[in-house]
Amino acid sequence: MASSYWQEELETISAGDLQKLQLKRLRETITQASNSPYYKKVFEENAISAENIKSLDDLKQLPFTTKDDLRSNYPYGFAAIPLRDCVRLHSSSGTTGNPTIVLHSRKDLDLWSNQVARCMYMVGLRDTDVFQNTSGYGMFTGGLGFQYGAEKLGALTVPAAAGNSKRQIKFILDFGTTALHVIPSYATRLAEVFREMNVNPHTDTKLRIICMGAEPHSEEQRLRIEKLLGVKAYNCFGMSEMNGPGVAFECTEQKGLHIWEDYVIAEIVDPQTLEPVPDGETGELVLTTLQREAMPLIRYRTHDLTRFLPGNCACGRTHRRIDRFKGRSDDMIILKGVNIFPVQIEKILMGFPELGGNYLITIETVGNNDEMLIEVELSDLFTDDYGMLERLNKKIVRLLKDELLITPRVKLLSKGSLPVTEGKAVRVKDLRKF
Repeated sequence: MASSYWQEELETISAGDLQKLQLKRLRETITQASNSPYYKKVFEENAISAENIKSLDDLKQLPFTTKDDLRSNYPYGFAAIPLRDCVRLHSSSGTTGNPTIVLHSRKDLDLWSNQVARCMYMVGLRDTDVFQNTSGYGMFTGGLGFQYGAEKLGALTVPAAAGNSKRQIKFILDFGTTALHVIPSYATRLAEVFREMNVNPHTDTKLRIICMGAEPHSEEQRLRIEKLLGVKAYNCFGMSEMNGPGVAFECTEQKGLHIWEDYVIAEIVDPQTLEPVPDGETGELVLTTLQREAMPLIRYRTHDLTRFLPGNCACGRTHRRIDRFKGRSDDMIILKGVNIFPVQIEKILMGFPELGGNYLITIETVGNNDEMLIEVELSDLFTDDYGMLERLNKKIVRLLKDELLITPRVKLLSKGSLPVTEGKAVRVKDLRKF
């Protein structure tokens, strides 16, 4: 019988051996990072060297790295090898100033490809699969990250890129696509186009697996996507600062994401005090890269809020699992003294079959009060018989009030009323003047 592991020895490594491996690689990472202008200065100012790191607990002595640090040292202040030895860079959009960039050596790209292949193999993809990638292939890491991972796995790849839903579906039908990489909002959009084209994805396609990430999404949305498309949908976590997709991934148990601890050291800290939180408590995920040549990062604050899940996973992998992300410490909505995350709202909306997958949260000042308006499209399943629209609206508002502890306004819209984007969906507009 074929193994269910891509790299069994590493995926099932004992806790003691993993800690030894991490300590060795952490020391190597600090030595490598000291070659960069930024870390050379930081390490000298704080008397940090690899020799000072006697155990993994010593990691807590090291300063955090932030997105602002990356922007302030744009473009090459974090380069730990000569630029002639770098073969690729990725960057963020930089819409709020300098973009953040990440450099890669050939070795970095090979390790990243292997990391993604490990994730894909874990959820059942094999070299016999046809893998279609619906992500952009520019500076966004989702496209090339999954492309190289799928090629490392040996799957036949369809680099369809983003958008053009009817062409995506034609490829799925013509090429016998069995697996997709897609962002959650676009998966819902594809389901709508399947319906418009009178194609049943359950019976007319060979689709069986979806890898999805890049947007926060609720368990309710995942279940809806699985039902609409007749697939198993697995959650992926990645960020360009940590290479891209593949930092953590669900296994077939779908009970948390295994974070690959031979590639990163993961911590969870209180976002205010920056002190570690007990296992099982929610805090901000902090990551330190291991093995990266071109641009190591030490204790990078991701701003993603999650927790370590207790216990061992039934799949047999020993790398710790993190929970579905609750939100981000930097996109939290504070309204009338209440902390709100968009995923809390989505969880309620996705529980109504009468609602579609497209919604928009607007925060604005009306008079002297800040108010929340939630606009959400109706699905094809809704028919306004006997005043059902008003009753549906009241039920949604009541559940949202129970969840959020404030009363939002809800506006139900006909399908197609809200804009559809090919990239990450815009879910929140904060129009308040601060």
